[in-house]
Amino acid sequence: MTEKEKAAKGLLYDANYDEAILAERLHCQDMCYEYNQIRPSRLEERRNKMRGILGRTGETFHIEQPFFCDYGYNIEIGENFYMNYNCVILDAAKITFGSNVFIAPNCGFYAAGHPLDAEQRNQGLEIARPITIGNNVWIGGNVVVVPGVTIGDDTVIGAGSVVTKDIPSGVIAAGSPCRVIRKITEEDKKKYHTRTD
Repeated sequence: MTEKEKAAKGLLYDANYDEAILAERLHCQDMCYEYNQIRPSRLEERRNKMRGILGRTGETFHIEQPFFCDYGYNIEIGENFYMNYNCVILDAAKITFGSNVFIAPNCGFYAAGHPLDAEQRNQGLEIARPITIGNNVWIGGNVVVVPGVTIGDDTVIGAGSVVTKDIPSGVIAAGSPCRVIRKITEEDKKKYHTRTD
């Protein structure tokens, strides 16, 4: 079994010394470097480059520069996806974002984790667990999502949160570790005015 196959099965695998994995990561780093060098106003060129990096995209999406990821092919984004500046996706396992997902600056989605045992860690071993973000999710600035987490539809994650466990649909959650604060209600639709009259 290859190290890549081990990763896909959720087993410990060699992420630091396996030549095939290192080559894939370097290729993706080159692609991200090229993406980040494209003039910001060249929107179509940027979208085309990103389609070459990611495993699946919707028709309508926008990812601000700079953007960084490990492999790219493990990332899927839905329609009307927006990711702000300086986000990092460590996609050792599948990371899926639904439609109408908005992500603030400086967020990290880390499907890669390391053993607690120092001897295994020092051998370059890693574990990969998928991350799933539902539809209509807003993730505030400086949020970190760790391996194996699912965030449900219609949920808001407050800025600065560290999401270590699954978060259900239709809630506001925040904190370190992130926890549910309350459900989103009909009253929340009235919080912000959409016009001045």
